[in-house]
Amino acid sequence: VQLLESGGGLVQPGGSLRLSCAASGFTFSRHWMYWVRQAPGKEREFVVAISWSAASTYYADSMKGRFTISRDNAKNTVSLQMNSLKPEDTAIYYCAAARGLSYSTYEYDYWGQGTQVTVSS
Repeated sequence: VQLLESGGGLVQPGGSLRLSCAASGFTFSRHWMYWVRQAPGKEREFVVAISWSAASTYYADSMKGRFTISRDNAKNTVSLQMNSLKPEDTAIYYCAAARGLSYSTYEYDYWGQGTQVTVSS
């Protein structure tokens, strides 16, 4: 199983980034996909989830209207478009997978290695 994130970097406040995650080694189209983030000294934080078919998405309140998740089951990829970024969005962002919907990050089955997002002027 492999989840490989890309697209992180340094961006100014108000800017945008697009994260991508390439999955392999499991039945991608039968897993919910998640983005989770962890800021220095803080617990892992649920960001967003997307269902198998992309019919359902769930966002943490602080990301609604700014972040958009999408997936391509033909390419086994999931993406996160992040707009209007704030300094408090600075964190390592992880791609994760689970068979069902859960807001508890401890219930996710597979994890990527993470990609750093830094929002700073």
